[in-house]
Amino acid sequence: MPAQTESSAPFQAQPRPQPHVRTLLGLVLLAGLALPYLAYWWAHQLSAEHLRAAGAQRLEVYATSLENLLDKYDLVPRMLELDKDVIQLLEHPGDEDARNAVNEYLEGLNKKAESSNIYIVNLQGRTQAASNWRQPDSFIGDDVNFRPYIRNALRGRPGGFYGVGTTSREPGYFYAHGIYKDGRMLGVAAIKVSIESQQLSWTQGDDKVALVDANGVVFLSSEPEWKFKTLKPLTASARAELAQTRQYFGEPLPALTLAHDEALANGDRLLAIRDGAVRHTGMPPLMLTQTRSLSPRDWTFIYLSDLNSARGNASLAFLFALLGYGFLILLFMYWRQRLRSKEELERMVAERTASLARMTEDLSKEVDVRRQAEQQLQITQSELFQAGKLAVLGQMSASITHELNQPLTALRTMSDNAVLLFERGRMDDVRNNLKTISQVVARMGTITGKLKGFARKSNAELGPVSIHTSVSNALVLVERRLQLEKISFQLRIDQADIYALCDSNRLEQVLLNLMTNAIDSMAGCAVRELHLTVSSKGERVLIRVCDSGPGLTDEARERLFEPFYTSKPQGEGLGLGLAISEQIIRDFGGSLKAEQASAGACFVIELKAAQETS
Repeated sequence: MPAQTESSAPFQAQPRPQPHVRTLLGLVLLAGLALPYLAYWWAHQLSAEHLRAAGAQRLEVYATSLENLLDKYDLVPRMLELDKDVIQLLEHPGDEDARNAVNEYLEGLNKKAESSNIYIVNLQGRTQAASNWRQPDSFIGDDVNFRPYIRNALRGRPGGFYGVGTTSREPGYFYAHGIYKDGRMLGVAAIKVSIESQQLSWTQGDDKVALVDANGVVFLSSEPEWKFKTLKPLTASARAELAQTRQYFGEPLPALTLAHDEALANGDRLLAIRDGAVRHTGMPPLMLTQTRSLSPRDWTFIYLSDLNSARGNASLAFLFALLGYGFLILLFMYWRQRLRSKEELERMVAERTASLARMTEDLSKEVDVRRQAEQQLQITQSELFQAGKLAVLGQMSASITHELNQPLTALRTMSDNAVLLFERGRMDDVRNNLKTISQVVARMGTITGKLKGFARKSNAELGPVSIHTSVSNALVLVERRLQLEKISFQLRIDQADIYALCDSNRLEQVLLNLMTNAIDSMAGCAVRELHLTVSSKGERVLIRVCDSGPGLTDEARERLFEPFYTSKPQGEGLGLGLAISEQIIRDFGGSLKAEQASAGACFVIELKAAQETS
């Protein structure tokens, strides 16, 4: 009996750990069910955010490119009121010599400007001369008074208009500007520009781009089948207005077929459009929709990112998580098997040792991969700094274009005058004209030189940099905006040059970003003042950039240097400028902070002082 008791004791002790094992198994199973779905959600959110950031950047590039194209032709109609033959024709409509001279001049100007057509309209809205006067479908004699851009120009309000030509049936963008003599309007000069070529640069894989007007009509698109369709059915009043202006002459303007339309919390939308090059028998692909408005033309850019890639990444993450969970289950079963069988202990130890050896090898490879990732991170940061500079240049493109257009117009006028003066033998006046042309060219060279120096990639090495020179270079790039927006600028800096340990190109990038943000913040303010103060305090150099704008909110102050956070309206900034600037100054061994100010916002750059070297 005692022997039986001893043999049965260990037999009864075996079931004791089973409840604990069952509980652990249940927890592992629950974790295994939750982990793949959590991985799917996280990967989908990350991929969607990446698509959103890439879409916003491409929208900004497309909008800037289109605005630059349209602004290039803005001055052409204004030039025509300087031509004496144009004035002669409008004052004397029966003068056929003047008409022929104007026709030939417009024909040559149209070729040089690479526009579609240029024409002159009298006060009754009838075309008097046109660059296509040799063609069978010439505009001469056409009544274009029904076009809104002609009516507005005749009322003294120059402007633009996109529409389909009633004669040529070719779409284009029309500019119109009044022609005056001694303050009296004689007629209107108009130019037609084709912007259809912009669609060629809008193809980005499966993503789609569309440009719509205020009525929701798609008039440019990377998807040809969407063109001249509407995002929603047009109202009767809208159709009547379009019919009156003949904006889309002969186009039925049907609505696109939406299989899905969902508004997101951040203002974006999820759309699924059945219309396209390929008809879908089932549910069409879901697209993330982002918009960017083009003022004052009442146009809207729409960028649609295909979410299939995000779903694919999420599915891949789900699969990896599922495989990882399966691997953990196998390890758990392997551990249990070791506890059950003491005879296989040595074999299990050997296998474990081999597994550890493989893990060591994997860790060694992971160290190499991590080292490569750090190197790639440095390269990516450098590219991000460069992208930040190019983004600032893109925001400044309008003022820089205006800054260069004025001297270009002056150069053309003075060069024409120089030819006339030379033919009349007035050599002193010719010499003075040429001197003025040289000064204007030198001024343009200074601007383009500063832009070229600012756009080049920075050297990662730090050295003594003249603060005077960096401030001067940055001011050249914002000088025109300060003048145009009537901002009072004050610079306080010692006469003796101050040097700091940094990189000149990246310091100029930070200064330009801070001054540009200050100028943007003062839009609509009654008092517009920008102060830049440079001082040296021991071994530190302090640069303050302060404005008289509305200042910083508590939320903005807390999230000031967060990437992709911006207080600007959607489409006017990516929220990377301050984050990049703070990283640049930190790389210099300094700091960038927002200082408490009684009015407006004030940013302080603190750098290490340095001595001038040869």
